[in-house]
Amino acid sequence: MAYNEDLAFRVREALALHSGVTERKMFGGLAFMVNGHMCCGVMGDELMIRVGPAQHEAALRLPHARTMDFTGKPMRGMIYVDADGTAGNELAEWVGRGLAFVDSLPPK
Repeated sequence: MAYNEDLAFRVREALALHSGVTERKMFGGLAFMVNGHMCCGVMGDELMIRVGPAQHEAALRLPHARTMDFTGKPMRGMIYVDADGTAGNELAEWVGRGLAFVDSLPPK
C-alpha cells in the first residue's frame, strides 16, 4: 500500500521542532518514531496516531477518528484519522496528541 506523500510531508513539518524523530517504512506505510517509540504515521490517505490506552476512548469521540485495526483486530491506543480530519490545523493537533503520549514514555 502506498502512502500519501503530501500528508507525510505535512507530518514532517508538524514534527520539525521535535528532537529524536526518525522515519521507518512499516505496515505498507510510513511511521514516525520519536526517541525510538512509534508516534504517528501515514497509511494510504490516513493518519495513524498513537494516543495510548488511557486516551483511546477520548480520541475516538473526536471527528474523523476510528480505532486502528490494521491486523483485523482493534489496536487499543492507536487511532486512524481520515483525510477530512487532517485538514488545516487539525493535523498538528493530532500529531501533538501522539507526541504527548510518546514523550511520557522512557527513551529507548
